[in-house]
Amino acid sequence: MASIQGLKDAVSNRNGSTTMNYFRLHVSYTGKTGKPVGIFGACHHLKRFGKLSSEEQKLFEEVDAWYTEHLPEPPFYKNGNPQRAIAWFKDTPEERKLTQRLTPLVELLQKYRDDYTVTRSSASGEIVYEDDFQIATL
Repeated sequence: MASIQGLKDAVSNRNGSTTMNYFRLHVSYTGKTGKPVGIFGACHHLKRFGKLSSEEQKLFEEVDAWYTEHLPEPPFYKNGNPQRAIAWFKDTPEERKLTQRLTPLVELLQKYRDDYTVTRSSASGEIVYEDDFQIATL
């Protein structure tokens, strides 16, 4: 299982390259995209299946609401993601600040679910969406 320090290391580690790097936090099981479920989806599953205490549910909802307010939502999510795209965070100083708020979600996964992984890539697939903080790929 990856650790919280591993998360901090992953989001703060730059290799000095001018190539844009991306990273994704996900669990080991796959979802409807055929790819591993991301951290938000995994926490939504914990909530949906009644695994979270009321305090943990409130914490997740607060973190989720903060990201909803501060991170643009790719438009394909409104249509149920028919393309089966997956989101990757951009590895930039601004995004690394945003991802520091993921620590409570990582702790929920560590407590209830299974291992999570931080995958890093410079070539994540065909980009179908991009904003200042993230991309979505097929």
